[in-house]
Amino acid sequence: MKIFFRYILVLCLCGLAGWTDVIARPLRVLYAREAVTNEQRLQYAIDKMVAAIGQPSAVFHFEEASIQKDDVILGLLGTSGDWEKFVPATLLKNLKANESFIVYRKDAVSPLVIVGKEETGLLYGCEEVLKNAFYENKPVSYTDAPEMVLRGTAIGLQKTEYLPGRDVYEYPYTEDLFPWFYDKELWIQYLDMMLENRYNSLYLWNGHPFSSLVKLKDYPYALEVDEKTFAKNEEIYRFLTEEANKRGIWVIQMFYNILLPEPFADKHGLKTQERNRVITPLISDYTRKSIAAFVEKYPNVGLLVTLGEAMEGVGQDDIDWFTKTIIPGVKDGLRAIHSELEPPIILRAHDTDAPAVMKAALPIYQNLYTSAKFNGEALTTYETRGKWAELHQTLGSIGTVHIQNVHILANLEPFRYAAPDFIQKSVKSMHDIHFSNGLHLYPQASYWDWPYAADKTDKRLLQVERDWIWYKAWARYAWKAARPEKEEKIYWSSLLSDYYGLSEKDAMNLLVALDEVGEISPKILRRFGITDGNRQTSSLGMLMTQLINPYRYGLFTLLYESEAPEGEMIIDYAEKQFKGEQHIGETPMRVADEIVAHANKAVQAIQSIQQSAHKNPAEFQRLINDVYIHQALAEHYSFKVKAAIQLLEYKYTQDVESLRKALPDFEKSVHAYKKLTALTTDSYLYANSMQTKQRKIPMRGVDATFKHWTEMLPVFETELHNFQQAIDSIESSTGQPKQERMFLNEKEVAVKADVQYAVLKKGAKLHVDQELVVTHLANELEGMKAVMINSEEQKLHGTTLEFESDQQVKVLVGYFNNADKVFAPKPVLEIDASANDYGQAEAKIRNALRIQYMPMLDIHTYSFPKGKNELKIPKGEALILGFVADDELQHAYNADVDNQGDDMDDLFGYYEETKL
Repeated sequence: MKIFFRYILVLCLCGLAGWTDVIARPLRVLYAREAVTNEQRLQYAIDKMVAAIGQPSAVFHFEEASIQKDDVILGLLGTSGDWEKFVPATLLKNLKANESFIVYRKDAVSPLVIVGKEETGLLYGCEEVLKNAFYENKPVSYTDAPEMVLRGTAIGLQKTEYLPGRDVYEYPYTEDLFPWFYDKELWIQYLDMMLENRYNSLYLWNGHPFSSLVKLKDYPYALEVDEKTFAKNEEIYRFLTEEANKRGIWVIQMFYNILLPEPFADKHGLKTQERNRVITPLISDYTRKSIAAFVEKYPNVGLLVTLGEAMEGVGQDDIDWFTKTIIPGVKDGLRAIHSELEPPIILRAHDTDAPAVMKAALPIYQNLYTSAKFNGEALTTYETRGKWAELHQTLGSIGTVHIQNVHILANLEPFRYAAPDFIQKSVKSMHDIHFSNGLHLYPQASYWDWPYAADKTDKRLLQVERDWIWYKAWARYAWKAARPEKEEKIYWSSLLSDYYGLSEKDAMNLLVALDEVGEISPKILRRFGITDGNRQTSSLGMLMTQLINPYRYGLFTLLYESEAPEGEMIIDYAEKQFKGEQHIGETPMRVADEIVAHANKAVQAIQSIQQSAHKNPAEFQRLINDVYIHQALAEHYSFKVKAAIQLLEYKYTQDVESLRKALPDFEKSVHAYKKLTALTTDSYLYANSMQTKQRKIPMRGVDATFKHWTEMLPVFETELHNFQQAIDSIESSTGQPKQERMFLNEKEVAVKADVQYAVLKKGAKLHVDQELVVTHLANELEGMKAVMINSEEQKLHGTTLEFESDQQVKVLVGYFNNADKVFAPKPVLEIDASANDYGQAEAKIRNALRIQYMPMLDIHTYSFPKGKNELKIPKGEALILGFVADDELQHAYNADVDNQGDDMDDLFGYYEETKL
């Protein structure tokens, strides 16, 4: 917000012997003859004061009235006001930051003065006075100002599942899809919550909102909603932005790039989204005109831009799209309304080189911000390090405001998270480690199911009501992070006491329980997990193979390297333990013990208060149940991790007794999971609100399957049973030769290009422009026909291979195990929502092939239907290793061509058709 060098003065003659007394005289509003910048916000503040007093107002100029002792004076600082008459100069000096305010009354016979730096500060000052009952005619000297410039919450116009025929993020704004979006009472409730907590920004997330909100003269067919719905969208969007503005809230519309509306894509024979899409003049023109029309229509609404995920990652295309399409579109919209006031644009540092984009953009557009995820799509630690911390520090040092996005929270849902201590430490870290001065907060759980929580109740619970502590805690510390521990315990226990009708002692015990529970899920994910992304739902548990062989599941190493304290993975710990080497930092065994200790302390704290709530008793019982749920969850993980560490010993000893020793803890983990299932069966509808094919851990959650503990319990029981049988099988088969894998059967396809092939074998040359040869390969690959690649062309342009087949086929694509930019990036769901559209996200054959002087190669498979198809491989070194029938390679495995050791996956067998 601008610093406004003007002021307004409001004088309320209300005879405040007690602010609730009946006032005989009208409220008198006195103001200077200068205009104000945000009249709607100012009037909203006045209206709230008038409503509290219960009398109408009359307007006077400042010079037309004298000040009386029982007056309430409202005003903006400005530069021309003689505020020293009412407020000490030392207090006025505190009004430096936007949104700051002063509340002052010298003594009982002096007027009460509320001064804001600008309209939002004044509004916050009025809120403070109302909250404190006008300070009951007592002397007061109070100043306050925010530390974070932006403090915002997010709401997604998204669904738990894809629409028929659509892909991820593609949701038009309609009443059928989002009835809550048109509910004005619900919006008022939410905006009032934001004002109460002094949030000043509201982010609306959607893949491509423009085709629901604007019409284009040149592309009338791009509109995705009917005329009646479009009119409703205009009306509700106008209502939302106006009501938000009154409360000091800036609405920010998010969108992905490059997404196209379905009717536009169909007309031009394009896909709605395509990661490796070539930027064409048509696509650029449509997008630029969409943004221009939006800015022209809603010039005060900010834009949050995601360049990555739906575009091909990092590169010049991102820079060009931002500087040659998006920013010019914003400027076109400004020219249409003859405005030079740049609306803010927030660049999201997701799957893009944000520092490079900002370097190119700042010379042509000044009002830019940056945003990046705090802990990925989870909450794991308040002390990030490594490359992730370095990215934040780089963005925080550019000179613009850098915003922390607390995103998705896949490891917290669906349970309540109300741990003020962890949240306070996180916000301190945002300042001290990430050089950040803004907060962008996602809902605590059920983001994809807004506005409802996952609780199984007769009437669905609203997130805004259930998770009130979540919103209040982040807002409190975004306003001011460094608050004394003793003061905070008193503050939070007092709120809990008021909300649940608890005694001071009982409320303090509840707070202890909430803080203890708050450590459990972060520690579980950061020390045992596969990823910080929402393809994992850690509250559902993990398969044993996910614990002992995480690389099979596409381990996202940033989780351990940056979003966790220095420490060890389970596989590292087991190896060091066997070799007698010294352990480092936070270990799996330590965390396995700590999470149970946290849970037990929490349960101990609530045992004596379970029937103590005199207010909101049903919600109190749900909160208590969540504590017991976390105890069962902690026990499940603790026992299973200990079993995993023990059975990994077999990798080194080949002694079946190493496996037998793991059985007791393995069995206890299943018993704990049964308790977890019993506690969630009647209390929760689901564990995760994203119920699409992107969900993969612990089980692939296609079509809303494996979303509840009742579905996972049979999996874990089968896993244990298979393991018990495997032990017996190993004992009976000792000394017998190991069974070799069957050769893969090549399938003929008609490739629509002049390509060369190479038969896979040791010594084969797979590039047309290099002499490097195959040194190691899995036996089952022998004889396959690989498409020879021009490595230089592949690195510069990627590969598009058109082919036709008379049956369903899989294409075998080899990706090198190296993150260097010279190699094509593997399909990773953390950064690319389309990374599993063809079943390619999982490496089907790990450690499958090696070419001399090159990293080890994993094989991913792309499944295509019968007919004409197109395979696209991103830029960078990669190989096309052949075509097989689609029913081949149903299950992933480790070929281990370098003989690095058995990964032990076969010990756990199958659950139905899924290899565990």
